[in-house]
Amino acid sequence: MTLEHKFIALGDSVAVENGIEISGYASLFGKADQGGDVVETGAYAASLDRLAGKGGRVKMLWQHDPAQPIGVWDEVREDAAGLYVKGRILRDVEKGREAAALIEAGAIDGLSIGYRTVRATKNTTGGRLLSELELWEVSLVTFPMLPDARVGAKGDNPVDLAMRELAGVFEDARAVLGQD
Repeated sequence: MTLEHKFIALGDSVAVENGIEISGYASLFGKADQGGDVVETGAYAASLDRLAGKGGRVKMLWQHDPAQPIGVWDEVREDAAGLYVKGRILRDVEKGREAAALIEAGAIDGLSIGYRTVRATKNTTGGRLLSELELWEVSLVTFPMLPDARVGAKGDNPVDLAMRELAGVFEDARAVLGQD
């Protein structure tokens, strides 16, 4: 069994009493990553249900290192846009303090999922359509594989982020059609 990783960009953070709060999308549905893989809507549902059923949690790690947990994900859920996460980096943990400082300085801005593929098919571009994934962890990383998925600014909500993304798709389509 091989654990796979997908990388995504992290955005803003907020200091809270128990650390530094971060939130955003760890995965976006329908978007090809740099490896050509596309996660389909609902790919995490069964895994999240299994975890909830046994009282488990998706782990927050530093650079996918299982020996370096740096915080907790308080919320992990699917919505129309993708896999939304919200959690706290713990400053009481040495690597947590380092991660918080790097995020606040803008040196680290990536999220990456660690998962096992349960069901996938090949797509027409040589990548995979990932229809069911067993989610193990979401890490803070240096280099995101899906750079256009970002944590919203403070006060942004997932619906606003999805609407901005959709507007970007229409702008891209107009440009392709020569209707700038």
